[in-house]
Parts: sequence; structure tokens; C-alpha cells
Amino acid sequence: MENEQKSGFAPGEIICNQCGAKLTFLPGTNSLNCQFCGAINEIEVESKAIEEIDYLTFISNKAQEANTIEVLTIKCDTCGAQTTFGQNIVAQTCDFCDSPLVAKEGQTSKIVEPESLLPFKVTENEGIEKFRTWLRKIWFAPNDLKKYAYQKDKLRGMYLPYWTYDSNTITRYRGERGDDYQEEERYKNDKGETETRTVTKTRWTSASGTVEDQFDDVLVVASNSLPKKHVYNLEPWDLSGLTSFDKKYLSGFKAESYGIAVEEGFEIAKDIMQETIDETICRDIGGDHQRISSKDTKYNDITFKHILLPIWLSAYRYNNKVYRFMINGRTGEVQGERPYSWIKITFAVLAAIAVISLAVYLYNKYGG
Repeated sequence: MENEQKSGFAPGEIICNQCGAKLTFLPGTNSLNCQFCGAINEIEVESKAIEEIDYLTFISNKAQEANTIEVLTIKCDTCGAQTTFGQNIVAQTCDFCDSPLVAKEGQTSKIVEPESLLPFKVTENEGIEKFRTWLRKIWFAPNDLKKYAYQKDKLRGMYLPYWTYDSNTITRYRGERGDDYQEEERYKNDKGETETRTVTKTRWTSASGTVEDQFDDVLVVASNSLPKKHVYNLEPWDLSGLTSFDKKYLSGFKAESYGIAVEEGFEIAKDIMQETIDETICRDIGGDHQRISSKDTKYNDITFKHILLPIWLSAYRYNNKVYRFMINGRTGEVQGERPYSWIKITFAVLAAIAVISLAVYLYNKYGG
């Protein structure tokens, strides 16, 4: 149905056979759409299992070459984002920080090929409306920022790189168990009289043991280009909807290459796992309170995969500072950074002072 040029996992031009125009992926469907003649080209989704990569084998440099591909990326000198582009496409500004891209040519590098992705569901028009709704709800936003939301091409579809990790863990721990008990206590009241009261005290005893946990698809964003707080607040992602990677889903969109290596990502995953491990230890200790003094965790059967997740992104500058607005391309969850108009805040403070001063004056004159 269409022809494609090879260029890493960033698509080249996918051409409509009916009119020769470029096809783009249509969010919420499994189709490529021609914006000129309206032709719909179905993406044939392979019904193959999404495979995990053995972690220890990979980091021992024994991974098969099939797990890696060459990609053409352009690196932003300001924020460091490495974005993949199709052939003969060069952006004028960075999608992540709105800075001019200094690099005239991309660089080719080898990366782990994405195993799967979540295609976009939220359309560009739906994303723009969410952006405008978000702006309408924030207080003290600069007027020119709200005008920005009504300009065309200010929202860009982007696939972010993620690692997911599976692991079985065995943790040996030492700690203490606290059991509450009640005891009568004598004390003197304000009048110097002796009274009794019931107080709760805690009896601590040593505890130790071994616990096991199983982790599936611990999600780690493999990008340093966006504020982690806002990126993680885009969760949850419907990972059950992952589909086998196909470059056609990227047609009309861009994808960032990962900036966090597999090993570094697993260290982050360990920190995420630790909260669950601590909860398991506390349940194993029992009692009313728990203290963990030491623990040693072994990670077994570690596997990982590289996936791409969709966001709508707008990066804009205000007073020489970068602000980002993000939408989960599947659920529509909105996260964003926002500037403040200090002129509006100053007027609001002055108005509040005026109202309070008037209220005090009227109270003193008529209500005192």
C-alpha cells in the first residue's frame, strides 16, 4: 500500500500510492492517512509476542546484533535532547526547549531497537483543546502565553523512550517489631492532685527474615530532556496496549533516542522496586510498628525491553526561561510548567490590600 525509505527507527517518507503525498499516522486508529486525497492505509499489525531481553547477557556484550539498530539523530546543544528524524528533515528549533538547533547534520549511532510502542490515541486537535483548557484554569498567567496557545503548530507529537524491567527479588533483612500495649500511669494535674491515665507504649523486639517479590514492567523514562516530576505524573500508561514496533506509527511524529543507558536505567528501577520491597518486609515483620536496620537484595531473572510512549509536547520561552507542557498521548493526562505574570500578581495584591483597608475603615466607622 505504501513505500518507505529506511532510516533507523525514524521513518522516511511513506508515500500514498494514490496521489504521491506523504502519509501520516492517524491517532486512535491503525491507519495511515493522506491529508491530500483522504486515502486510508491500514497498518498490518504483527501478532507476535513482545519479547524481553536478558539483562545480564546484554551487558556482558553477548547481545545479538539484531537487538541494535543505527539511527540518525540531531542533538540539541542547549538541553542535550537527541531526536530522531526522517531523511532530509531538519527542525529549526528543538522540540524540548525551543532552542535553535545548531547542528546542520545528524549523527549516526547504534541503539537498542524499540521492542514495542503505544500508538497515539489523543489527536492533535484534542491535545490543543486540552492545552487551552489548562491555560484557562491557571491563575496569573501572562496574556501573551494564552495567545501562544492559539497559534498553529505549537503542539508536537513525540515518542519518548522508556525502559521496562522485570525481576524476581530475594531480600534478607534485619529490623525490629514494635507491639503497642497500654499501661496505667499516675500524674499530677494542674491543681497538684494525683490522677491516673492510660498511655500507649511500644515494646520493641528484634526481627529478621527473607522476603521475595516479583516485578513486571517497572517503568523508567530513558530521557533527561523533560522534568522527571511531570513526566512521571503522566502515568499510568496502559502497557497492556503495547503493540509490536512498526515505524509506520511514527510517520508524522518524532522520537527521542534514549539518553539513559540500560544499566543506569536498572539502577533507577531498583529505587522504584525498593518501596515495594520495604512494604513486603514490614508486612513480614508484623506488629504495630516496624524498623528496618539492614537489608540485602538479590535481583534474579532480570529482563528488559525498550519501548516508546506517546506525548504531545509544547516547549515555550517566557522571559528567557523554558516552560514545557505535556499530554499523555493515550489517556489525555495533562502536566505542565507555567510562568507567572508579576504585574497581575501585584495588581491582585494591591486590590486585596485595598479591600481589606476599606473593610477595616468601615468597621471602625460603623461597627466599632
